[in-house]
Amino acid sequence: MIRIADLNVVFAPGTPDENVALRKVNLSVRRGDFLTIIGSNGAGKSTLYNAIAGTVQLAGGRIFIREETADGGKPLERDITREAEYKRARYIGRIFQNPLLGTAGRMTLADNMMICHKKGYRGLTISLNKAMRDHFRESLRSLGMGLENRLNDNVELFSGGQRQALTLLMTVMSKPSLLLLDEHTAALDPRNAEMIMELTLRFAADYRLTVMMITHNMAQALEFGNRLLMMDGGDIIMDINAEEKAKLTAPDIVRRFKDIKKRELDNDEMLLG
Repeated sequence: MIRIADLNVVFAPGTPDENVALRKVNLSVRRGDFLTIIGSNGAGKSTLYNAIAGTVQLAGGRIFIREETADGGKPLERDITREAEYKRARYIGRIFQNPLLGTAGRMTLADNMMICHKKGYRGLTISLNKAMRDHFRESLRSLGMGLENRLNDNVELFSGGQRQALTLLMTVMSKPSLLLLDEHTAALDPRNAEMIMELTLRFAADYRLTVMMITHNMAQALEFGNRLLMMDGGDIIMDINAEEKAKLTAPDIVRRFKDIKKRELDNDEMLLG
């Protein structure tokens, strides 16, 4: 579905503040994959998302999207390395940690839904008529929050959990090829975080989404998805499949990380010695 080859991102290159954020990252994501991504702050997780979404300048490497053909033949691979962010936004959805970022608080729920609907619409001009309102109500009913009865309320009146659920619904309604979740439950209380994860799993299945989810919650990383990635120092240092992941615990992951860092230290000492 997406293939990343030798991806480099360097901030402030050629200055005393130079920071290599991504180091020749290689990654292939299949259609329908659900990846969980872990790593410490500064490991490169969000920078990887920014590179995929087109919001950061690359120092090297390429990004490809594989698209299904109309006749069901071999998928076509398209190079999007130089494609503008607004063009990628048509097929790449992203949800951030802050539940206020995905919606326009001073606009009504109906207007927010309309903007979302127009994003994925390629036809003639559409209007917010009765049929459209009924369609929105039916979609909102799937959240189980009663928001289908609040189409005329400004979204700023909703709770953080409601706004994040709404953001998730609006994003999947635009039918993205790839959904990037950037710690999308981290700012919520445990009850709302659990609710958002339940919706995430349901929508991923219902809409047959390809998902990449950054999390600092090790339990989430092990429980959800069919692949687990760990990033460190701007590179992917672990790529664990579903079968292997099912046998691991959080302490196992920590031990693996320590083993990798020890081998790196031993190699550095050999080179210096």
